[in-house]
Amino acid sequence: MRVVIVTESFPPDVNGVAHCALQTARHLVDRGHAPLVVAPATSRSSASPEPGGGAAKTAADALAPCPVVRVPSLPLPGYPQVRVALPSRRVAAAITAHRADIVHLASPFILGVRGMAAAARLGIPAVAIYQTDLAGYARTYMGAGEAAAWRRIRSVHAAADRTLAPSSAARNDLEAHGVPRVQLWPRGVDTVRFRPDLRDESMRRELAPNGELIVGYVGRLAPEKHVELLSGVCGLPGVRVVVVGDGPSETTLRSVLPGAVFLGRRTGDELARIFASLDVFAHTGPFETFCQTVQEAMASGVPVVAPAAGGPLDLVAHGRTGLLVPPGDATAVRDAVAALAADPALRTGYGAAARATVEGRTWAAVVDQLIGHYEDVLAARRTVVAA
Repeated sequence: MRVVIVTESFPPDVNGVAHCALQTARHLVDRGHAPLVVAPATSRSSASPEPGGGAAKTAADALAPCPVVRVPSLPLPGYPQVRVALPSRRVAAAITAHRADIVHLASPFILGVRGMAAAARLGIPAVAIYQTDLAGYARTYMGAGEAAAWRRIRSVHAAADRTLAPSSAARNDLEAHGVPRVQLWPRGVDTVRFRPDLRDESMRRELAPNGELIVGYVGRLAPEKHVELLSGVCGLPGVRVVVVGDGPSETTLRSVLPGAVFLGRRTGDELARIFASLDVFAHTGPFETFCQTVQEAMASGVPVVAPAAGGPLDLVAHGRTGLLVPPGDATAVRDAVAALAADPALRTGYGAAARATVEGRTWAAVVDQLIGHYEDVLAARRTVVAA
C-alpha cells in the first residue's frame, strides 16, 4: 500500500503524536508498504528553505524511515515547542505525487483538516487517528470552548472513512459526541528499549544520594498535565521526585515542587535508563487519550500511579500493575505513592505484572492491526464503487 501520513507533529518534536507517526511509518516500511509523511516544518527547516520552495531536510528527516514533506508553519503563541501548519498546496500535491492508496490523518486538527479535504477531492479513503483531547485543552487554557472543540473534532472525523481511538474512554467520548465509524486502535511500546534490566544504580545515586525512593514524572510541563499534583509527594520522607520534560510550566513547577530534580527533556536510551531506575512512576494529567509514558514505565517494570481517567483506565490494572486515583486529587496521589513506598514487595509485584502485561504490545503487532484497518477501509470503498 502507498500511504500518506498527514501528521500535526513529527520528530524532532517529542510528543505522543510525533512518536506514533514515526513508529507507524517505520513498521509500514518493515511490512513492505510505502509511506510518505507530511508534517509542519520545524523552526530550523522553516528558516532554511531549499531551492524550489521545499523546506530544508533536518537531521531527523534524514533519519526518518520514509520521505518527509514539510509544510510551512509558525510557533504556537505562548508555547513555541508546538508549531501550527500554514495554508499550503503542498499537502494535496504530496498526496497526488505519492499516488496514495490511503491517507492516514494523525491527530487531525489543522494540517489534518487539509489532508482530509485533499483526500476527499481526490477520492482517496482516509483513516483518522484520534490522539489529543482538544476539548480538555480548551477547558484548561481558555476556561471555555469545549463545545466548539467538539464541533471541530466531529466535523473532521465524520469525513473520514474510519476513526481509530486509542482507548475505551476515548472511543466512548467520540461516540457520545456523535463521531461515526469509531473503532479501537491502541499504541505500541518498544519493549526492547524500555526494559527492567536497564536499572542504573549509579544514576540512582546521582538522583537520590541519600538512598531515597525515586518517584518519576515524564512528559510535557504544561498546565493540562497538572504536574503540581506531585507537591504532596515532595513532602514525603525518604522520597525524591524526578521530573523529565520541558514546557511552559517549568518555572512555576520548580517553585511548587520543592526538592524535586528537573532533568529537562531526555530521549532514547537515556530516557529508557531513567524509566528503569525509578521506583514508582506517577502520571498526573487527566486528559490523556492513551498515555504512552505510562506504557513505557510498565515496560520498564515500574509500578504506576495515574488518574482514573482517559487512557490509563485501559493501561493500569488497579491493585495489580499500579494504583488509579481520582483525577486532580493531590492527596490521593500522595497517599498512593506513600503506600507503594512503604511496601517494597508490593512495588516489585506490581512492576513484574506491569512488564508482563505489555510484552505483547509491540509496535510491530499494533501496526499490523492498523494495516488491517486500512485493508477494511479499502475493501469497503471497492464494494461501494462496484455497487
